[in-house]
Amino acid sequence: MPKRILIFSLTYFPFTGGAEVAVREITNRTSRQDIEFDMVTLQFDSALARVERVGNVTVHRVGFGRPSPSMADLFAFPLKLNKYLFPVLAYRMARRLHRRQAYDAIWSIMANYAGFGALFFKLRNKKVPFLLTLQEGDPVEHIKRRVRFVSSWFKKIFLSADVIQAISKHLADFGSYMGHTGKVAVIPNGVDTELFSQQVPTSELDTLRRSLGLEPHDMVLITTSRLVEKNGVDDCIKALAHLSDNVKLVVVGAGPLEKRLKLLAVEFGVERRVIFTGSVEHHAIPRYLKLADVFVRPSRSEGMGNSFIEAMAAGLPVVATQVGGIVDFLFDPDMNRDKKPTGLFAEVRSPESLARQVKRLLDDDDLRSAICSNAEEMVSSVYEWDTIARRMKTEVFAKIFI
Repeated sequence: MPKRILIFSLTYFPFTGGAEVAVREITNRTSRQDIEFDMVTLQFDSALARVERVGNVTVHRVGFGRPSPSMADLFAFPLKLNKYLFPVLAYRMARRLHRRQAYDAIWSIMANYAGFGALFFKLRNKKVPFLLTLQEGDPVEHIKRRVRFVSSWFKKIFLSADVIQAISKHLADFGSYMGHTGKVAVIPNGVDTELFSQQVPTSELDTLRRSLGLEPHDMVLITTSRLVEKNGVDDCIKALAHLSDNVKLVVVGAGPLEKRLKLLAVEFGVERRVIFTGSVEHHAIPRYLKLADVFVRPSRSEGMGNSFIEAMAAGLPVVATQVGGIVDFLFDPDMNRDKKPTGLFAEVRSPESLARQVKRLLDDDDLRSAICSNAEEMVSSVYEWDTIARRMKTEVFAKIFI
């Protein structure tokens, strides 16, 4: 008989982020003869079915949904109320499902509202193993501030977890800091290398360049990210003032800071050099990466950063910052002399430093070529989803069933 795992996740498809993609890729690569997956998630849109099969997961949605003008806007009323109710609603649904057919383990995707739902279930069903995945990208101080009124309960999520799977060493340390003393496995998110390394016809790239208003002689910087404070898109815009006029920035993504960032581009006199694409479907992102020359994302915090790995898989050199989980895979030749270089680090909150590193890559073909080659090799050997799913099976799922 296959084992049964109940997943707690605040969001799931059609909303997509790094955590949602990870769950889909891992579960789709796990045989139903070995493990059957159910999930409790938020009903953030009433147009979505209450129960449906998504890939290899049976999804049960709870909450009071309504059609949302933007699925990225998960915190607009009444969805904000849903978020706060989710731990209790998810726990109640989990109890009902557990009575129908008992689960062999529960799995919380992040120590957020889903983590509280899983904790409530664990406190009542102490013999059911609890797996906690850490995918958090916010700074630890920000997380602590956000949960300050329920800090003791938040800590219990970590104390009650039997196994923690963290997508970076940085997050594994966070788990230990919060008091977890059990098993920990550091297994990163992966990337669909076939999708991101695919060749895009020159005619398609030319059409896309024209649609974005790019000239043939333009050098293109690209960032793919939510337009939020932690991703440092404002520093990308400010850096243009320190680069030649033919260097343009393509911003792929949407978020609450979009209007402010557009005003910032006007303030710095670079509005004609910044192209905002808005939200782009995940499968279409490789086309945008392929038309660029350098990927930039001067993050202020990062749990891991799937976008960096995707850019590397697409053959782009990366400029990032030395924060969070980025240091697990980006090795700067000036800082990591014992490792093959896979990118360059800029200083945090320093547009000038970002511009300097971009200029190095644009001016030094040998450095650029070495970085791209090393990064692609690393991604294909370490970050393939097949490799990640195999590690989850042997290093995580096997442990929780012991």
